[in-house]
Amino acid sequence: MPGVGAKTAQRMALYILALPKDEAHSFADAITEAADKIHRCGVCCNFTDEEECPICKNERRSRKTVCVVENVEALMAMEKTNEYTGTYHVLHGVISPLDEIGPEDITVKELLARIAADGVTEVIMATGSNVEGELTAMYISKLLKPLGVKVTRLAYGLPVGSDLQYADSVTLTRALQGRQEL
Repeated sequence: MPGVGAKTAQRMALYILALPKDEAHSFADAITEAADKIHRCGVCCNFTDEEECPICKNERRSRKTVCVVENVEALMAMEKTNEYTGTYHVLHGVISPLDEIGPEDITVKELLARIAADGVTEVIMATGSNVEGELTAMYISKLLKPLGVKVTRLAYGLPVGSDLQYADSVTLTRALQGRQEL
């Protein structure tokens, strides 16, 4: 499993093996039930057990702004801020030629269909600042520009609580470029 090291995986396996049979079967049934019931939202591709996820169903969310994220984890991180009031689109990956992942392997087609149908006025690209995230953001941006949609990118800069002397030159350059008036 991604993010699980060998020692943690071993502890999990041993924990499951030590469960009483009825609890182990209940655990297995819960995993099977989740696999059967959870699917991608018909609007934003977030995970849900209904036709639309709770964010897309929320009438108070702006449908004019869509924040494009790489994965559900990024969506959850954005939601924790309690600042963003628009909707999302989950790509379920990024374009990565080295890994043979192209635009057809992520949900770009679904995003474009949604933009055209829903009257979206702004798309916020919230992909990672690594090469694949930048490539994906630029690719989608080029597809959206002819549609007259405003495309923005999350700001880059210094993490809160960090010291300047430990920042790399790219981070410092982006922090300078994205500075705001106090």
